[in-house]
Amino acid sequence: MDKPQDEPDVVDAEIVDETPTAAPAIPSPPLPDADYSEGGVPSFDFVRDKVENRYTTSLGAQDVAGLGTENTTEALDKKIADRDQAAKDRLAEIRRSMRGE
Repeated sequence: MDKPQDEPDVVDAEIVDETPTAAPAIPSPPLPDADYSEGGVPSFDFVRDKVENRYTTSLGAQDVAGLGTENTTEALDKKIADRDQAAKDRLAEIRRSMRGE
């Protein structure tokens, strides 16, 4: 399927005009958020929601940190120390029972 040598390679092309046909669109000014007035003042509902969100976030952070509950750092340290002492006492009891005492 060789082509004859006297046929040139044919390239199909389209001529494109380099000048733009339309002017670029001018962006419109951004619309204010629904929670703000045209003057940029936040609505009462928006402010209330923001305050409530911050309050609940702080309550959650306190729960995670253990503040405001009986699980203070000192109480947790005491629980760990008591558990470690109970484990040592139980181990000593098991060793005594194995010796036949």
